[in-house]
Amino acid sequence: MSTARRMWRRLATAVVVGSAGALLLGALSPAGAAPAESGGTGGQPVVHDHAMGSQIARVEGDHSTPESKAAALRPQGLNSDGLQAKATVAGIDVASHQGNVDWNHWWGQGKRFAYVKATEGTSYENPYFAQQYNGSYNVGMIRGAYHFALPNVSSGAAQANFFVDNGGGWSGDGKTLPGALDMEYNPYGSTCYGKSQSAMAAWIRDFHDTYYSRTGRYPVIYTSTSWWNQCVGTAQSFGSTVPLWVARYADSVGTLPNGWGYHTFWQYTSSPLDQNSFNGAYDRLQALANG
Repeated sequence: MSTARRMWRRLATAVVVGSAGALLLGALSPAGAAPAESGGTGGQPVVHDHAMGSQIARVEGDHSTPESKAAALRPQGLNSDGLQAKATVAGIDVASHQGNVDWNHWWGQGKRFAYVKATEGTSYENPYFAQQYNGSYNVGMIRGAYHFALPNVSSGAAQANFFVDNGGGWSGDGKTLPGALDMEYNPYGSTCYGKSQSAMAAWIRDFHDTYYSRTGRYPVIYTSTSWWNQCVGTAQSFGSTVPLWVARYADSVGTLPNGWGYHTFWQYTSSPLDQNSFNGAYDRLQALANG
């Protein structure tokens, strides 16, 4: 075989293999994943689709056990009203990675509330949001939406508006929780998105104030103690207006982030999916929904 023919056959094989690889990659990608956008480390493309707690589990690890999961469903100190907790309510949170959720199954597992990812930054919308948000409501759960923050992409106000405009609002129907702001480790680079503690606190305040002006409710803030104390610290306190949703995959919530004396929600495991407890009785969860 001539040298020219061998070169041609290698080129043809490379094209076929490359095309097949691209098709396989597409088949394995999460359904409904957002188009790749520039902005990753070193200019690499990134996909704006991160589930709540995904970066906390990546950095801090998931140390939950069957024993710790059982402990999370027992009252933990003060509840959402600042009174001694007498009970808890079990719930889950979901994103596009769960696809169309079988809500009847999770209702049967005793879950009575759900948070659903709506948006990330100012460009990503969960393609499964309607099925997940409405499905949880229709099965009887109290539901809410959450926004994965990217503080280095745009202002807090811009992201609050994008969130509200794309499913993150609130209504006083007794079944809708205030939207949650997901503050966690940067999936793309520096832990605190290149911001000082004061700048990060100002960004969160911007989101907080804008969400309130749009909905009449203050957002829930989801975070881990480690991330918050590193990236916000004592720069500002949100404990007087904001319910805390703390992530810690162990047998207790542990030390809370600066500014809060008690937690409202606890994400206690990411396995087999994110599971949460509301630290109070069901009527207190209803009260939070009602505002």
